[in-house]
Amino acid sequence: MTSTRRCSRTACGRPAVMTLTYVYADQTAVLGPLATYAEPHAYDLCEFHSERLSAPRGWEVLRLAVDPAAHGPSEDDLLALADAVREAARPLRPQRVEVEPGAETGRETARRGHLRVLSPDS
Repeated sequence: MTSTRRCSRTACGRPAVMTLTYVYADQTAVLGPLATYAEPHAYDLCEFHSERLSAPRGWEVLRLAVDPAAHGPSEDDLLALADAVREAARPLRPQRVEVEPGAETGRETARRGHLRVLSPDS
């Protein structure tokens, strides 16, 4: 099973390099870099079909340039990911709950570590 996406055109088995979406309100077809995820209302096209794309009469084709340096995650993306991993790996600090002496409803009868056994005051 391959993880590369294929061109959406019938009988084309080439790998997809561009994604085509439509903005119906503006009568615009937008052809841009391959989307990160396959979307149900977007069409992945190979280089051959993306170069020969035409839109219906009255529609505009907006071609977004593919930045060759943009392949893969940027340095900012990697730093953000590293920060998120460090934050998730940081041990949780126990939070102390301060209880006013008059707010307790029982009397402490035993203690095991940080746990207390309370019995009713009756």
